[in-house]
Amino acid sequence: MTMPTTTTAPLDQLRDCLGAEAVIGPGPAMAPYLREWRGRFPGAALCVLRPDSTEAVSRAVRCCAELGLAIVPQSGNTGLVGGGAPQSEQGQVVLSLERMDRVRAIDPENNTLTVEAGCRLVDVQQAAAGADRLFPLSLPSEAQCRIGGNLGSNAGGTNVLRYGNARELTLGLEVVLADGRVWDGLRGLRKDNSGLDLRDLFIGSEGTLGIITAAVFRLFPRPRDIQTALVAVTDPRRAIALLRRLQADSGDTVTACELMSALAFRLGREEAGAPPARLPEDAPWYLLVELASPSPRAGLRAALSESLATAREQGEVLDAVLAADAQDGRRLWAIREGIPGGQSRAGASIKHDIAVATSRLPDFLTAAEARIRAEDPRVRLCTFGHVGDGNLHFNLSQPEGEAPEVFLARWDHYNELIHELVTEMGGSIAAEHGVGLLKADALRRHKSPVELDLMRSIKRALDPDQRLNPGKLIPGDER
Repeated sequence: MTMPTTTTAPLDQLRDCLGAEAVIGPGPAMAPYLREWRGRFPGAALCVLRPDSTEAVSRAVRCCAELGLAIVPQSGNTGLVGGGAPQSEQGQVVLSLERMDRVRAIDPENNTLTVEAGCRLVDVQQAAAGADRLFPLSLPSEAQCRIGGNLGSNAGGTNVLRYGNARELTLGLEVVLADGRVWDGLRGLRKDNSGLDLRDLFIGSEGTLGIITAAVFRLFPRPRDIQTALVAVTDPRRAIALLRRLQADSGDTVTACELMSALAFRLGREEAGAPPARLPEDAPWYLLVELASPSPRAGLRAALSESLATAREQGEVLDAVLAADAQDGRRLWAIREGIPGGQSRAGASIKHDIAVATSRLPDFLTAAEARIRAEDPRVRLCTFGHVGDGNLHFNLSQPEGEAPEVFLARWDHYNELIHELVTEMGGSIAAEHGVGLLKADALRRHKSPVELDLMRSIKRALDPDQRLNPGKLIPGDER
């Protein structure tokens, strides 16, 4: 392959540089790469580049620099904030990592797995299971999302309470920098104080500082004893108290703790279609909890049952049902996983992916509801999320009978109401989905001047020409 010259059209030069099979030009084949998951940000790009190796990604970056083109990295294109949405038909290209989908190495003795950024999350989970290990990152979109996006957004999911988010699961990275150089940091080390922690700069940076092409992940012993329960509670404060009780009684084996409001539970149950026969009914709040241990003799079912019985005797729990077996547990999880689809069927929604300290969640929910009710008491609150790590999806569903476009016209207003409250409580307006295009303006209002200046300084140092994912995450990064 040859580097571009100035005498041929950009598409021809990119094909000369990468090979015709690695470049998708304008036409129907480009459409999936321009279609953002929620449909809020129509995409536009010159073309799509599909390199199949780190060396090819490096070459693509250098080609684009020669041509004056900005790069929008994508892996699975399942993001929820427009982080992978290209915005210029002439000045930007999509660089898809989907062809880089190899598992490079599994080291069971070191409990590590090295994979490329185009691997689907479900395939990484299965590769770990094939070595009798667990890779615990788990998301509803795991059959579609890919590792590059998981790392670019520092993905969270349902197991953060026990295992941490994507950053905590990552030991090393391989990254193509804005000038085409490759940083090889693929080291499976738990301890390495031999310099600045470059890895954490790139995780959560949404492709604005470099293009992650591979990663070394931590693995864990595969669980042999998994117990799941659905619990009805009166309020979030009691839900948090129950979580702490379960952690203490079970030897800190709680892997997931999902809070659902009554509306979220109903929508999820309807979407799931075939839940277990007996469920707690008509409670204001529900908690889905899961305990797991690599020991088949951990006795988690007895610990969970006894803990719930004690909590019920003391008035902390209204009702509870334990999954009879793994299949029953999956049915309970289907309720939680069905909430987004159920909310979509219920009409238009305005969403907030926020985090506050777990101890402040009850106060946040009380204050947030009061703010929304003061604006319009007809708005339906569909709240759910990961109560154990302080991350909630405080979502608003349109009032019954109101036109969707009328409700959605208040998106920015409702967002600012909630974001102001989150900031007042020392929280985050972007807990696990990222910033992208959706929250770029809000970030300018809710980050301190010092933080904003530091972010811009790092961006200028690593991408001085502003070619990597312009307009996303870093305030003032526009091209």
